[in-house]
Amino acid sequence: MVVEQIIQSIKEIKEYAKENKVPIMQDASMDFITTTISKRNAKKILEVGTAIGYSTIMMALTDKDVTVTTIEKDKERYFEAIKNVKKFGLEDRITLIYNDALDTDIEGLYDLILIDAAKSKNLEFFTKFERNLSVDGIVITDNINFHGYTKMDPKEIENRNIRALVKKIKNYINFLENDVKYKTTFYEIGDGLSVSERRID
Repeated sequence: MVVEQIIQSIKEIKEYAKENKVPIMQDASMDFITTTISKRNAKKILEVGTAIGYSTIMMALTDKDVTVTTIEKDKERYFEAIKNVKKFGLEDRITLIYNDALDTDIEGLYDLILIDAAKSKNLEFFTKFERNLSVDGIVITDNINFHGYTKMDPKEIENRNIRALVKKIKNYINFLENDVKYKTTFYEIGDGLSVSERRID
């Protein structure tokens, strides 16, 4: 694909997401991740939460040697992702898996693991897939701020479901802050990102 086609196709994915209320990664977060992939020379990526394939495709486009394995449990979004991946001609570098991530066993090691699925299960995703992280790999988690809710006093959150979800995200943040095996840096980019890497000391 020529650059103009790529730009237009990305625009179409964003428009589809907006029209169909599919949450996709914010531009600032996406830029941070693609820049990180380039800086770290990451080649093998595992993504938990494909949605319609926007972030999957953007990561694959950073370098012709990048491969992405991505997991999505929503059937409609999964098939939309397949269409989008084909549109970009990336079928040979993107592996799409239709399943619940927690029921999916992945083989091999990855340079970068992106967690961007059900926020209430971040901790479960992390602990399940950390065995797939290469020695010098990183885990990036998106939506750590969850629209600013994690910065609020839980008592200020009127919706009970949101309050319960925020509690789980805060538990995950606490886990990352106190994990003796990983050093985590938090970034106020987009809706909040965390980057975790193994401690070498």
